[in-house]
Amino acid sequence: MSKIEYGFTPKYMTKNGKPWFPMMGEFHYSRYPKEYWKESLYKMKAGGIETVSAYAFWIHHEEVEGEYDFSGVRDLRAFTELVKETGLTMFLRIGPWCHGEVRNGGLPDWLLKKSFEIRSNNEEYFAEVKRYYKKLAEEVEGLLYKDNGPIIGIQIENEYGHCGGLQGEAGEEHMRCLTGLAKEAGFLVPYYTATGWGGAVTGGLLPVMGGYCEAPWDQRLTEIEPSGNYVFTEERNDHNIGSDYGFGAGITFDIHKFPFLTAELGGGLQVTRHRRPVAHPKDIGAMSMVKLGCGVNLLGYYMYHGGTNPKGKRTTLQESRETGYPNDLPVYSYDFAAPIREYGQMSETLKEIKLLAMFLRDFGSSFCEMEPFIPESNPLYQNNLKDLRTSVRRKDNSGYLFVNNYQRRYTMAEHLSEVLKVELDSEVITFPARDIKNGDFFFLPFYMPVGDGMLKSAMATPLCVLHNGEKDTYVFYTDTAPDYQWVKKPDKAEILTITREEALNAWKVEGDREYLLITCGNVIETDTGHAILSRSTHQVKAYPRLSAPPAGYRYTGEEKGFSVYEKLSDRPSGRVEYTLIREAAGIKVYEFTIQYPSDIEDCFLRIDFGGDSAKLYVKGEWEDDWFYTGQTWEIGLKRYGFPEKLQVEIQALKEKAECYLEIWPEFKDGIACDIYQASVEAEYKDCLNARI
Repeated sequence: MSKIEYGFTPKYMTKNGKPWFPMMGEFHYSRYPKEYWKESLYKMKAGGIETVSAYAFWIHHEEVEGEYDFSGVRDLRAFTELVKETGLTMFLRIGPWCHGEVRNGGLPDWLLKKSFEIRSNNEEYFAEVKRYYKKLAEEVEGLLYKDNGPIIGIQIENEYGHCGGLQGEAGEEHMRCLTGLAKEAGFLVPYYTATGWGGAVTGGLLPVMGGYCEAPWDQRLTEIEPSGNYVFTEERNDHNIGSDYGFGAGITFDIHKFPFLTAELGGGLQVTRHRRPVAHPKDIGAMSMVKLGCGVNLLGYYMYHGGTNPKGKRTTLQESRETGYPNDLPVYSYDFAAPIREYGQMSETLKEIKLLAMFLRDFGSSFCEMEPFIPESNPLYQNNLKDLRTSVRRKDNSGYLFVNNYQRRYTMAEHLSEVLKVELDSEVITFPARDIKNGDFFFLPFYMPVGDGMLKSAMATPLCVLHNGEKDTYVFYTDTAPDYQWVKKPDKAEILTITREEALNAWKVEGDREYLLITCGNVIETDTGHAILSRSTHQVKAYPRLSAPPAGYRYTGEEKGFSVYEKLSDRPSGRVEYTLIREAAGIKVYEFTIQYPSDIEDCFLRIDFGGDSAKLYVKGEWEDDWFYTGQTWEIGLKRYGFPEKLQVEIQALKEKAECYLEIWPEFKDGIACDIYQASVEAEYKDCLNARI
């Protein structure tokens, strides 16, 4: 098998010389149990991720000076081997300073006690980094691109010159020195990246950008201004990232020399003690789509997979004000409201991102070459909630019209019977009138090749292509009449139209042929085929018909071109009871007793409570915690061996607490400290035929 060649142009990344639009997601191996890494990588792959990014936190690997730890959750080599085994590639982010809401930004305490200044151009500091880089490189020897391994990219430092570090030429020199040390250690890869927002210096490396739907690190305790990440703009910089360190300047590199890539597009938000905004699925879906309309050619998410901080040898390992950082984080939980949550739950956010990932997997190569065109009449600022926001990406006359009428936590004006138009060099494409409601966001094709045909326009969005035999099936989704307008109808392709809800629940699966499955469950690869993970799925629809029903399902007929399979029987979720066993000033402790059904994949304890925070104890050990947000706290019990009993401690929240919350709890005598309700939901795993 020949080696894949990777590169980039000023516009996009390349794979074997062709335009390449990757989907990348951050997963911190040291924040997740080793025994579940593989299934989580398969889950990421099911969500459309093809490249995994991961920090190697120095403090996780050398908390005690000279005592390296690459065991258990810290086993970087084993994780990288699984990345390769599951067919993914990897960007390793080697710091030395990473941030990631880790203690000291990932630097060990002992390093901070040295006589030299950290993150400076001090030779003693560089000597320590050189030693650490060398050890990391030894751990992944044979797994780098140069040896046909999965690691194709290395990120150097993080937010250097923006959140600490040197600026100007001294900062550029620092980044060049670190890059040299990385290469000297053996990190030889096609891509070397550096974060480029907020005035960070890049040392000539490939700059990657970011953007979040809110800012839990913002030190204000009030509703903040609308996010600029819902406006189509040529501006690559998100001024809010790292604003807890002070607002940075613009960007330090020439945007005409590098493609617009993201590595830190927020897949959710990690709340802090003082600020707890909740990221909802459409917050992330709309922001992601807008970035495509702005010209992004890599969607990289931080985080894509949540996790739990490991236990330290000498201290806890979370960011805290006690260590001189701006924010207090949970000691253990790093859920992030990510597409895949702290306990491996595949969330609705994953499905929003998957809509774009499926499109980009099949159409991304041509999409990369399409330039963004943002109308001069477009709103410039996010506080304009009245005017419609649009953008066009096209190459010659072929492209997509992007429309966004979504602004997180704000109501946008409705545009009834709106006639959308795209002005080309020689004509104007006019779409049929449609209502655009508050919260709508979508994109539509024009002059799109469909097999051997040409689609002039449609009121439907392309999702994917099923390649089967002589005729390919192009799948589109819409909640309006699709109104396909053809220059030439295809002879060797057909159209399948589904709703947006069906598209959210759609999974493209390759077996003996390519299938589209629609199910509320989650379809993932396994070592032997595919499986459906679900809590309450009763129906699976397939196009074309499966060679055999999924395990535990039966074929019941046809529906709008899909074969329908129904679950043979209902399955129980289990039972839970809880009792208040101890109460003290500002604290209540509850004991939970849980009964599990048989043959389950996992079981999730769901707790709704009012309070400042909660702690989980299993067999007397403090295992996890959670800051109150108004959302349900969900705990995966497989990780703890399905315990029959566990304890939860609720810590009180005062009515006038200095904290920003979007949903406040119920207060009694100025205090909230209660569990409102609890339940358990079992997750089951149903195997699909290995060949489907």
